[in-house]
Amino acid sequence: MRFWAEAVFFDLMNVLILAAGYATRLYPLTLDKAKPLLSVGGKPIIEWVVDNLVNVPDLETIYVVTNDKFGSDFQAWSERYQNRQPKFKFKIINDGSKSDEDKLGAIGDINFVVTRENLSSSDLLIIAGDNLLTESLTGFVACATQTEATVAVYDVGDIEAIKKYGNIAIDADGIITHFEEKPQKPLGTLAAIALYYYSPEVLSLLTTYLAAGNNPDQPGRFVQWLYTRKPVKTFQIKGKWLDIGSKETLEKANQILGKIRI
Repeated sequence: MRFWAEAVFFDLMNVLILAAGYATRLYPLTLDKAKPLLSVGGKPIIEWVVDNLVNVPDLETIYVVTNDKFGSDFQAWSERYQNRQPKFKFKIINDGSKSDEDKLGAIGDINFVVTRENLSSSDLLIIAGDNLLTESLTGFVACATQTEATVAVYDVGDIEAIKKYGNIAIDADGIITHFEEKPQKPLGTLAAIALYYYSPEVLSLLTTYLAAGNNPDQPGRFVQWLYTRKPVKTFQIKGKWLDIGSKETLEKANQILGKIRI
């Protein structure tokens, strides 16, 4: 949505938080609670995500896409959070799935929300609902809005650890030159993480990607497809990035974030 003020156009950006997965690797913890609603460091994971948006200017609506099983839980959380942060406007979107077997997948969910809510004419910031970062997203947004597409990257610093993630290589301008999911022979230790900025020009390509029968899950797969068609900029996260994929990493995050107050 675009507003006219003092002879200047201001573009408002929407946010989409991906929270429709079933986190089966964390069972039984996530049998009755969505992973982004698990408590880490004294508050729900999704709260760490949204707290990092507090100082980001010109946000319109924060959409949270979830599933039929946990939709009401996210609605209750958003109402409690909005009481403390009335500047935010939330909208919870139920993708209709009821189990891990009939889920739409992360890219499917992005396209579902963009189509249903008619978001294709505005910039969109996309964040995984379990993406634990210890820094504000103001720097990422300031950089990303100068591009058509930007993905956040994090240096895991270990050639074995990177084999679990999407490994990228970049040129001198920070543009992706290579992207491979879970590589056997990594090119360095830069990991693409689930934090993306897409302009309307890029959002329009989601239907093209899905119509070709490409993988609708794992949001990095879209970046892997996109970088060969459009320049995709990167922004390196300098704080901590914590990937919650197991009970062990959940406990580690609790220990680290329990000492941090944002």
